[in-house]
Amino acid sequence: MIPLKTTLRSLSLAAALAVAPFVTSAAEPNTLTSAEAAAGWKLLFDGKTLDGWRGFATDGTPTNWKVENGALVWVARGGDLVTKEMFGDFELSLEWKVAKGANSGIIYRSGLGEKAPWHTGPEYQILDNIDGADNKIESHRAGSLYDLIAAGPDVTKPVGEWNLAKVVVKGWRVEHWLNGKKLLEADLASPEGKAMIAGSKFKPQAKFATLTEGHIVLQDHGDVVYYRSVKVRAVK
Repeated sequence: MIPLKTTLRSLSLAAALAVAPFVTSAAEPNTLTSAEAAAGWKLLFDGKTLDGWRGFATDGTPTNWKVENGALVWVARGGDLVTKEMFGDFELSLEWKVAKGANSGIIYRSGLGEKAPWHTGPEYQILDNIDGADNKIESHRAGSLYDLIAAGPDVTKPVGEWNLAKVVVKGWRVEHWLNGKKLLEADLASPEGKAMIAGSKFKPQAKFATLTEGHIVLQDHGDVVYYRSVKVRAVK
């Protein structure tokens, strides 16, 4: 008969071994766990190249974005970085961090036919909330639906640490999340949403928040920003 302590020890070890590969895989940047892959997630950044990305005003890849230590990094003025693929209803997840005072943004459902990505796509604001020059306006702080809805209490990590952002878009109902906290939700196609847009800087942009699908854009705002583990899945 096997002693009870030995049996419990063996079961504990077996459980640890069963969990360990999943935990290790989940912790690796720019990878998908088997569960994520099964759930329909796909990587938009492989941690090594800019494959799958282009410029806003050019089909080519902007030279002002580089890959450093497994992260997409803005290094100089030269244009926004845009997915080649377009997305309709989706969930986007990525990690970001900024240099001191930095400002950037994630623009989604953006079209290529206008003068700037934000003429069609709303923006998930990226900002150093402490030292960023744009931190005086609540709807311009990190995680906000830029110039429309404020993110609320600051849940950003200190400068230099990774934050986890999530954007969910279904129809024109959008959700912004940051570090596991739901910051806001809104239906931009509702009467309330349209009235909000009409009272903002986006009023002159007739196509703003109207496209049924579009590109995801990482904004060149002139500041150093890092992105990794950029992944997306369709939602129904």
